[in-house]
Amino acid sequence: MKALVWHGKEDIRYDTVSDPSIESPRDAIIKVTSCAICGSDLHLFHNLVPAMLPGDIMGHETMGEVVEVGSAAKGSLQKGDRVVIPFTIQCGECDQCRRGNFSVCQRTNRKGALGDKAFGHRTAGLFGYTHLTGGYPGGQAEYLRVPFADTTHIKVPDGIDDEKLLFLSDILPTGWQAAVQADIQPGDTVAVWGCGPVGQMTIRSAILLGAEQVIAIDHLPERLSMAAAAGAITIDFTQESVVERLNELTGGEGPHKCIDAVGTEAHVNLGQPDTLLDRAKQMLIQENDRPHVLREMIYVCRPGGVISIIGVYLGLVDKMPMGQAMNKGLTFRMAQAHVPRWTGDLLRRIEDGQIDPSFVITHKVDLSQGPEMYATFRDKADGCIKVMLQP
Repeated sequence: MKALVWHGKEDIRYDTVSDPSIESPRDAIIKVTSCAICGSDLHLFHNLVPAMLPGDIMGHETMGEVVEVGSAAKGSLQKGDRVVIPFTIQCGECDQCRRGNFSVCQRTNRKGALGDKAFGHRTAGLFGYTHLTGGYPGGQAEYLRVPFADTTHIKVPDGIDDEKLLFLSDILPTGWQAAVQADIQPGDTVAVWGCGPVGQMTIRSAILLGAEQVIAIDHLPERLSMAAAAGAITIDFTQESVVERLNELTGGEGPHKCIDAVGTEAHVNLGQPDTLLDRAKQMLIQENDRPHVLREMIYVCRPGGVISIIGVYLGLVDKMPMGQAMNKGLTFRMAQAHVPRWTGDLLRRIEDGQIDPSFVITHKVDLSQGPEMYATFRDKADGCIKVMLQP
């Protein structure tokens, strides 16, 4: 089969690889009908994440048709079923899965010892990501083996286009969780840092959950325009001070809820002293991530407020104003998305027309064009916000 394969920093190739096969009774094989490039795929593209190996198949936003089912999965899946595959692999049986914390499933990371060293406790196995999370082949391919397939799938109906369903795999439940874990209440002002695909889903989720005012922060005109179309007030951080503008919009009180939909690769004005220091520390390998957004949220969030972190962080950050956070009584909530916790509700909202996630797609191309689209997505060229690929 054909797949998009990692060969090193900024080197993704459209290769011929071995077809997947059933390896365990709980496995299934799906024929991929649609997949996508995610912002966290760029962490791999830029080689920011350790434990990638040449030959690893990329991708964790995938849907398709079941073509083969292991003996233990046949009660849940049948050939011909149409499914979206969550980016997290969940056993459905461990203590964390029973609590609905699927992104930290205790059993599915088949290289859990590496995960323990990196994170203190292993995460769930993830498709198409680092060997710290299991090293499972991803779904930017013609076929995908799904381990623990009896619990790692979302059945979806016929009659709804892939474009509306594909993002149940990641960015829609990720944006929804970002808003839910912020505990949005009627009358709240919610500020969202980052208007990429996850940020766009977060903005719409916050509005659906009853936020009175949503403020979106970015610097790319097409992203800010998309956020404004949803009803958000926008801030271009290259043109004005984010903290000053947020205080102005909230009568000096600050937002009730602050959401980080950026993560490790936050872009900020390089003239700011803390940013210059961060860049120097990164060059000296003294920290991994760019924590400017985290600091900014702590500075501006209203006392007693909530900081929700859904952007992916990879390692160490430095110079965090924890004294401010503690004395302001801020609550921090963060996690990789627990996808199946949200997808039943979100699928109903798609079917009812409350949300159509396809709005975020700017490029829809054949899988063979994947390598060039990685570069387009990286550069945000041609107005690129979200790339959908079809084998």
